[in-house]
Amino acid sequence: MKVSIIVRCFNEEKHIGKLLTGIKEQISDHDIETIVVDSGSTDNTVRIAESFDTKIVGIKPEEFSFGYALNIGCENAEGDILVFASAHVYPLYKNWIQEIVTPFKNSRVALVYGRQVGNEITKFSEHQIFKKWFPAESDFNQAYPFCNNANCAVRKDLWLEQKYDEKLTGLEDLDWAKKIQAKGYRIAYNSNATIVHVHEETPSRIFNRYRREAIALKQILPEEKFSYFDFIRLFFSNVFNDYYHALREGVFLRNIWDIPMFRYNQFKGTYKGYRQDQFVSKSLRNRFYYPNNFSRTQSDEELNKYLIEY
Repeated sequence: MKVSIIVRCFNEEKHIGKLLTGIKEQISDHDIETIVVDSGSTDNTVRIAESFDTKIVGIKPEEFSFGYALNIGCENAEGDILVFASAHVYPLYKNWIQEIVTPFKNSRVALVYGRQVGNEITKFSEHQIFKKWFPAESDFNQAYPFCNNANCAVRKDLWLEQKYDEKLTGLEDLDWAKKIQAKGYRIAYNSNATIVHVHEETPSRIFNRYRREAIALKQILPEEKFSYFDFIRLFFSNVFNDYYHALREGVFLRNIWDIPMFRYNQFKGTYKGYRQDQFVSKSLRNRFYYPNNFSRTQSDEELNKYLIEY
């Protein structure tokens, strides 16, 4: 089976080399190709990508949307399985590809997404989001259409049948998952397919990210709602929860200002993206917005024999 890894990027010279190094280190039974879709980078992103075994496809910045860039990458891919990775992620283990394609042994599985964790520069609240969205336990038949294209894979024949929506401002992954699940296919989450997701965002970029995704989610799930009361309630509950975990981990003072800053921009952006009365399923709302349980985080399974030394 051939696997195509598709990387969307724009001015990612700081990160893309680490991702491509991690891909080069993969131990897999499959034939792997890497396709870089560049949206007009003005730094050394393309030059770095050219130093690896990659196929580079360029699109104009004004043509960019998340769905369009992804569709262009898929069109240029030869693989049976299409793996998507953001340019600012990198695999933690050498068996990342092997793990993310494993659930496809079941012919009803259309999409697999893997675990995401932060690193030493990740904001504390984002660490908490990663723990909530990408838990240690796998689920090879997920009941609801949650996924994330920073670390995800789909069958190419199903992509040919159903391409990504190029008009959405984000969450093209959730939209695709919702539609494919409605056709009777399965979504699988494999926690062993782990990547590190690096976000270096200013407060305004955090706000814009969540506002953009809320606008898209409103289109995907038109019955969704997020009121001013939700904004206030979820801001305070998540800040309180983050402070609780920061105290237990001994990093409270280090994050005393970053935590409310992050959560304020997260939920202010979400509120601004909605501004209308709608409804969303309890399971998806819980995954997106609600804080983690008040319990100690379970240890990850030992995978050190596959650890990549960067």
